[in-house]
Order: sequence, then C-alpha cells, then structure tokens
Amino acid sequence: MPEPIINRLLLVESESVLAELAAYRLELLGYCINTCGSGAEALLEIERERPRIVIVNTKLIDGDGLEWLARLRTEYSATDLPALVFSLDPSLETVERAFHAGTQDYLITPFDPTVLEDKIHKLLQAPEAPSKRWAFQLF
Repeated sequence: MPEPIINRLLLVESESVLAELAAYRLELLGYCINTCGSGAEALLEIERERPRIVIVNTKLIDGDGLEWLARLRTEYSATDLPALVFSLDPSLETVERAFHAGTQDYLITPFDPTVLEDKIHKLLQAPEAPSKRWAFQLF
C-alpha cells in the first residue's frame, strides 16, 4: 500500500456547489484536493493514489455515504486513512452512525470555512481511533 502524500485530500461529494466551495477553501490553504461525485469513483481514486484524509458526505449519488465509509474501513483503518463526514443532518442518530461507520469527525453543512480548516488540521496532526474523538464541534 503506497504512503499517502501529506497534503492530498479526497472529497467525496455529489453536490457540485458544496464540492467546489470546500475544494476552493482547502486549495487556498495549500491542500491538493481530488473530488469524486460517487463512492465507486472514490474507491478507484484511493487505489490509484491514496489521500491523507477522505471527506465524505452522508448522501452520495450511488448510495449512503456512511455505508460506503463502513466498507472502506474493511480495507483502510482510521489511522491509515482518517475520515471527515459532511452532512445536512445534525441529529444525534446520524452523528452516532457516522462514528460507528468509522469517521474521526463530523461537520454539518453549510459550514464555517474556518471550522473545516480546523478539523482538517487536527486530523493531520494526530489521527486517532474514532472512539477517542467523541469531543467534536458540529458547526
């Protein structure tokens, strides 16, 4: 398995406006962003060139983003490939599902760009097991 490039992030987002806004903000911060609109496309991208972090929405054009993340966790641990979940849903049920699926953090959309920046920075500094990351900021 190739080592990830420290500043390469993968954004799995089927909503093009949100994908463009998030990618633009992260590129301004010096990150290299690859975007995919589907989980299937994202898996191919991860196999081609593993990112340092994957950012995934709960809703993808080809299915549930949390189910996709749970399947991803069968091949890549949270330490090998940390994840951040985007969602319109602030419910505790969805947040819990996201952490059980293997995310390290959760961000409600629309979001404050500085909060996105902070979450990415924290994931890059000290990736940990999801069970130790329950103290999080939703927005």
